[in-house]
Order: sequence, then structure tokens, then C-alpha cells
Amino acid sequence: MSGKSRVLLVGCGGVGTVAALNLERGGRAEVSGVLRSNYNLVKETGYTIHSCDHGELKGWRPTEESSDRPFDYIVCCTKNIPDTSPTLPEIISPAVSAGHTTIVLMQNGLHIERPFIERFPENIILSGVSRVDAHEVSKGVIEQKQRDLLHIGAFQHPSLSRDTLEKKAKQFIAIYSASGKTTCLYKPEVEYERWTKLVYNASFNPVCALTGLNTGELQLNENTNTHTLAGLVIPAMKEVVEIARAAGHILPEDIVDDAIRSNPVEQMITPSMQVDVQKVGS
Repeated sequence: MSGKSRVLLVGCGGVGTVAALNLERGGRAEVSGVLRSNYNLVKETGYTIHSCDHGELKGWRPTEESSDRPFDYIVCCTKNIPDTSPTLPEIISPAVSAGHTTIVLMQNGLHIERPFIERFPENIILSGVSRVDAHEVSKGVIEQKQRDLLHIGAFQHPSLSRDTLEKKAKQFIAIYSASGKTTCLYKPEVEYERWTKLVYNASFNPVCALTGLNTGELQLNENTNTHTLAGLVIPAMKEVVEIARAAGHILPEDIVDDAIRSNPVEQMITPSMQVDVQKVGS
């Protein structure tokens, strides 16, 4: 029997593939990937990966493990679209072992854990807030421009102790960090972490998608008369900060400046929503 954790990763796009790569390269996990539109290509030729963490890889695939062992972790990296059917809890249900499998929601959004706790009341649900810039720029081609930074915590559970949840979160962090190529931190204030990510997601994502300008181009626009950053992005960020305050989460005073600085002009970061729009139009 393998001493490695058995991991099912659902959603092998940019973020998911980088996560699978980190888990595999640490030597403490064997990853089976669930793919959709890129399945045939990746099965035949593997991924081509351009990564600031892992370098240039060609023909890489996660482990295709055939085993009767239950999955220790299911890592969900799909877009969080709760109103579509089948729902993600429905999709992963056949792979969940009650009381054993830990579900890691490496997705954006608030209160996304609720349908999972309802569907799997005996299982631990972890929160993963990813700060990586990684996209599948074409089928089977992954581009990672920024270093992988992942914040892990455990969602509160009605019947499991805080110590149990913390222990499981730290176990996953150890597995994910074993490659030495990523920064994975324990952040127990899960909802607070998700509000901080929303400052970026609710501003840069829609503005870049609607204008067709990436984050670097938006900042360069400030040198013209357009002022897209000051007129659209920053007000949206400040609105999120105020809503978070009303919800009981006081975000750092410099969070707006930090969100902008995290997207250096020269890197020309294209947020995921803009990438999705470009794929539809291509």
C-alpha cells in the first residue's frame, strides 16, 4: 500500500493543475485529476506548463491511479457556480467516503461550504484561498506568472472540534508544501480571508472582463484621460471593504493599495474572468 495521500482533484484548469503539480512534486500525494474539455488532449500528450515555480514542463500528467483505497482528499478547483446542475456536491458524491475524505474548496466566494456540510455532515471541509496567477491559455497549456500562495483553514463544523479541524488543515498544508515550490499558510479566520480575496475578485475581474484591458493596461490607463483604475476599480474595492465591515470583518487600511501592487504593471496579469471572456470570443 502506498504511504502517499490519495487525492482527487476536480477542475484541472490553471489553478487546479498548479495545485496537482505541487501535490505530486512534494512526494506525499498521488493525484487523480478530473478534466472536462481538455481531457482527450491531456490524456494523449499531457500538459505543457510554463511556470515561474516549476519551470518549463512538457507532457506532464497527474498520476492515473487505480486503487480501491478511499480518497483522503478531494480538492475542488472549479469555478464556484452553485446554481447549475449537477452541483459540485452531487459530482463528487460517489468519491466521498463518509467520515474519512477531507474536502478542500479551493474556490472563491462566501459561505460556499454550506451545501457540502449539508451533503457530507461527517466530513471535514477545508477552505483554500489561492493567490496564484495561473491560467489554461489554450487546451492543455498552463501559464503561471506569479508564485503560488495558498491560504488554508477549516470551515466551522457543527459536530467537529476546532482542534480536529485545525489538525486536518495543517496536515494538508504539510502535504501541499512538501515540494518546497509554494507558500502554503494556515489561516484559521476563513471568512475574513475570503473577504480579502473578494476585494480583488469583485473589482479587477469584472472591470478587466468588460473593458478587455488586463491589470497592467488598466494601471497604464491612469496616465491617460481614461482613469479606469480610479474611476471603476478602486471604488469597487472600497465598496467591498465597506460591505465586509458591515458583515463584521475589518479589513486592513492598505488592502486596496496592496491589491493593486499585487498586480505589477509589467506582468500584465489577465484575471480569470477576462480569460473566460476571451475563450468565448475565440
